[in-house]
Amino acid sequence: MDHDECAAGLRCLVTGATGYLGGRLVPELLAAGHRVRCLVRSPGKLRDHPWAGEAEVVRGDVTDAASVAEAMRDVDVAYYLVHALGSGKDFEATDRRAARIFGERAKAAGVRRIVYLGGLTPAGVPEHALSPHLRSRAEVGRILLASGVPTAVLRAAIIIGSGSASFEMLRYLTERLPVMITPSWVRTRIQPIAVRDVLRLLTGSARLPEDVSRAFDIGGPEVLTYRDMMIRYARVAGLPRRIIVPVPVLTPRLSSLWVGLVTPVPASIARPLTESLRHEVVCREHDITRHVPDPPGHPLGFDQAVRLALRRVREAKVTTRWSSAAPRGAPSDPLPTDPDWAGGSLYADHREAVVDAPVQELWRVVEGVGGENGWYSFPLAWNLRGLLDRLAGGVGLRRGRRDAQRLRVGDELDFWRVEEIEPGHLLRLRAEMRLPGLAWLEMRAEPDGPGRSRYRQRALFHPRGLLGHAYWWSISPLHAVVFGGMARNIARAAARPAPASAH
Repeated sequence: MDHDECAAGLRCLVTGATGYLGGRLVPELLAAGHRVRCLVRSPGKLRDHPWAGEAEVVRGDVTDAASVAEAMRDVDVAYYLVHALGSGKDFEATDRRAARIFGERAKAAGVRRIVYLGGLTPAGVPEHALSPHLRSRAEVGRILLASGVPTAVLRAAIIIGSGSASFEMLRYLTERLPVMITPSWVRTRIQPIAVRDVLRLLTGSARLPEDVSRAFDIGGPEVLTYRDMMIRYARVAGLPRRIIVPVPVLTPRLSSLWVGLVTPVPASIARPLTESLRHEVVCREHDITRHVPDPPGHPLGFDQAVRLALRRVREAKVTTRWSSAAPRGAPSDPLPTDPDWAGGSLYADHREAVVDAPVQELWRVVEGVGGENGWYSFPLAWNLRGLLDRLAGGVGLRRGRRDAQRLRVGDELDFWRVEEIEPGHLLRLRAEMRLPGLAWLEMRAEPDGPGRSRYRQRALFHPRGLLGHAYWWSISPLHAVVFGGMARNIARAAARPAPASAH
């Protein structure tokens, strides 16, 4: 490939763009100056991605030869990031057929390179003894390498990043169980890798020399047992040290049922993942650095990778589904196509009301909440919560507010702090009371026709450990009274012509 072609960028096809890694790889390729085409079964799933307008999206399926052939047209590099994990008992046959179609159509279209992300396989274990999940990943890699197209097969173990199925399983097990009776696979040695490093290596593989066609092991700088990872996750997340007691009696099937009981990860995904954990998966080489050198500070260590995965909630960057667009985020940030169970627990209470008043009148009431104006519902409950917070060493309700009518970012507001304000539209408060987790209260004022507006309200809670989950469910019966009453009374106050004191 000559210098001019490199400077102009490559034409890349990405399959699996609605999946965990594909959706994060597309903006990395775009940022590197490449042109990107996405082959997906449901193009509508990509419409909310920040990069949707920058990439070409075509409908198709990797098991449909005609659609794959059309998608391969004029492509330099084809990324194969799909697999049939969780699709049923015949997922190995589906993976095999799709890989053969992909390789054949890439060869016929003159594609210069295939890049595939597979699974790291254990040393010394014959392929027939591997779990079906790892066995299928290895077979797909062999098929693509035999296609006649130069192929890079990157083989990774657990990927550390919010949304990764393996990481989500680790997250939920650690956060929800302070004491764990665990399968013996918690002693298995694993070499995890941060999602940022996976994406960096996938992007860099587009420009591998044409004579390079082989598999590469990729991993982070540390080899840990699953038990080590749970203990270190707890430490990074600020949780008490976990007590982990391994037992030898849990079969892979029982392990997947146990994971399904404790976590929201579907059993169809949990089972192949837990079966794979029977095997030690450690890199035997790091040859990829000959072609894609590690920059300073990379590969990231386990603790740093976890901090990045937890950062979005820690920094209160709460995803709002009410907004139509969002800036391009970091690879560790959630995407619209991530499954509902990804990203950790985030409980929400949604309320809304139609207001018989223009939006400016509604905003007047929203911006005036708290302090002497109160919270527009069940004063006894708010006062009791403030008293309990003071008894626990918190700030209680005694702080009031700086100004009776206007708010600005950073203002104290009883036991909240103003985290974000868009005048006339949005007020987001972050709780500073004593809680086993993080909490926000978000209020929005929106036009809803001539002389009318709509009030939208969300209470969000990110629990910390088992106590956090118990706290949310213990107070849930009060939500209809406190939050429901608040939405109704704010709407009524806005509809009155003159400023009114809260109830």
